[in-house]
Amino acid sequence: VQLQAYGGGLVQAGGSLRLSCAASGRTFSTYRMGWFRQAPGKEREFVSIINRSGSSTDYADSVEGRFAISRDNAKNTVYLQMNSLKPEDTAVYYCAADSRRYGISSRSFDYWGQGTLVTVSS
Repeated sequence: VQLQAYGGGLVQAGGSLRLSCAASGRTFSTYRMGWFRQAPGKEREFVSIINRSGSSTDYADSVEGRFAISRDNAKNTVYLQMNSLKPEDTAVYYCAADSRRYGISSRSFDYWGQGTLVTVSS
């Protein structure tokens, strides 16, 4: 599967952005999907995950209550709605896909998109 993330940009603190990740192929519904981010000088970190059907989700503590992940299997797309953005949310955001594992407990993914930059100004 190939992943294309987009929707990043510059936003003021307190603002909102919605990231999208479009996947190629006809088997999108067989992939768990996740979002990760990497801030300058830091390691990549987990942000959110959604299961195949969209019925289960999980979030990093740092974004819980502010971000929402969703998916549209008919459009082969996963979304990340980001509200109440903070300067510390500034990072390159990556979407990821995995078809080998089930559920939302594993943070391992096999396929990665190219990333989209989110910059939050104070």
